[in-house]
Amino acid sequence: MIELGWREWVALPDLDIPRLRAKIDTGARTSALHVDRQWRFIEAGAPWVGFTLTTGKARRRTIESQAAIFDERAVTDSGGRRGVRVFIQTRLAVAGAQRLIEINLSDRFGMRFPMLLGRTGLEGMFTVDPSCSFVHGRPAPRLGQLS
Repeated sequence: MIELGWREWVALPDLDIPRLRAKIDTGARTSALHVDRQWRFIEAGAPWVGFTLTTGKARRRTIESQAAIFDERAVTDSGGRRGVRVFIQTRLAVAGAQRLIEINLSDRFGMRFPMLLGRTGLEGMFTVDPSCSFVHGRPAPRLGQLS
């Protein structure tokens, strides 16, 4: 098992997201990714979602990505509001390990962390030490990419 702190730097390589601050939240069942906007389209007869998000300290870097829609289901947020969200499957890279996880796309504007890594993304591979943070450091950007 790999030990994580309560917050870590993660990457979502299939979405071309080289690094992102994530809150590791064992109280949340599913993982969530902040998106500024999202739209649906059909690719090869299957439903897909396109989305944009901004990253970086000053929120100056805009990333546009897309993924096949894996599922749509009701999610209850931390304020008790229930809504239907789009879920995608993608690779998560953290602490030198990679795994396929489900992530729902949501509006997390105003939250300190653009990503929430929930229990289903942690299960069987990671443990969490809530007294630590950024245990595994900040991943280096790929060549040609800004931080």
